[in-house]
Amino acid sequence: MEPEVQNQRHGSRRARAFNNYAVAASRPMIAAVGRGAQLSPRLLTLTRPGVNRGIVAMSPAPRGTRITTVRERASDGQVRGEWTHESPMLGGAIPDPLTGRKIIYYIHGSGYVVCSARTHRGLVARLARSAGMGAFSIDYRLGPEYQWPLGGDDAIRGYRWLLSRGFDGSQIIIAGDSAGGHLALDVLAANHRDGLPQPSGMVLFSPLYDPSFQLAVDLEAGGVRDPIIDARAARTFLRFYTGDADPADPRMRVQVTSDMALPPTLIQVGAREVMADDARAIDRNLREAGGTSTLQEWPDQGHVFQMFPYFTPEARKAVHEAARFITER
Repeated sequence: MEPEVQNQRHGSRRARAFNNYAVAASRPMIAAVGRGAQLSPRLLTLTRPGVNRGIVAMSPAPRGTRITTVRERASDGQVRGEWTHESPMLGGAIPDPLTGRKIIYYIHGSGYVVCSARTHRGLVARLARSAGMGAFSIDYRLGPEYQWPLGGDDAIRGYRWLLSRGFDGSQIIIAGDSAGGHLALDVLAANHRDGLPQPSGMVLFSPLYDPSFQLAVDLEAGGVRDPIIDARAARTFLRFYTGDADPADPRMRVQVTSDMALPPTLIQVGAREVMADDARAIDRNLREAGGTSTLQEWPDQGHVFQMFPYFTPEARKAVHEAARFITER
């Protein structure tokens, strides 16, 4: 099945204006990488708080969003994250598995080295509110302080923590963006390996398939120019987490197989982004393994455009599409 091309041939004027601004703003960093500037682990650690504050400012949570922070010991480590409460119309409480209602388990992205549940609070709150359910966002360990596969271990632990609280797989929709999409696949593979129930659906925004970033570098070399990320610079950041991990390791390029119980999946990707081939690879692999997958390519959109509803109106439309998919599960 061919990917869906959303609504129209071109994106909105506002989206194209935002893309032009983002390209201009990112040129100094891209030029520095091209000149061989050293992006050291220490520099990344020092600049991460400022980067995160900027993302929060550009993607604020809707008014009335309620959060409960989670810091709990699990059998094999700590679970850190936050609940985004259900909407006031639905009681505003932390979801109770005994109600039988669904929840979203969200895994944030941004190259395994920046961002957090807080930076993605706006996106998660909009998605959860539109779908009419609560959400749990995991905070996993980031590079350069921690390296592969510790972030994936945390994502797997978070899902199992939800199961230990009484949620069944049929009550969980797993969702993630960018690197979080890759970690969502890691969760599915771990569930299959250990005989645990899979979630009832999966939503991926601009998901990463190949953490070596070779797919993205090749796509950029072919002429694709993402307004949000540069493939060469992003590969440098990814290596702060992946280190010397073997690109062929099954937890690097996660394989889905026909013997897996694969949840119905929606994948949204910006048609202008260098990670579009990653999304296409995931969609193809899911369908070849016998799963159900819908790939939506949104014209004139860059990486995880759903984060920025105040800059591109397509962000709101895409989140509503994702929420509709979730409620249909």
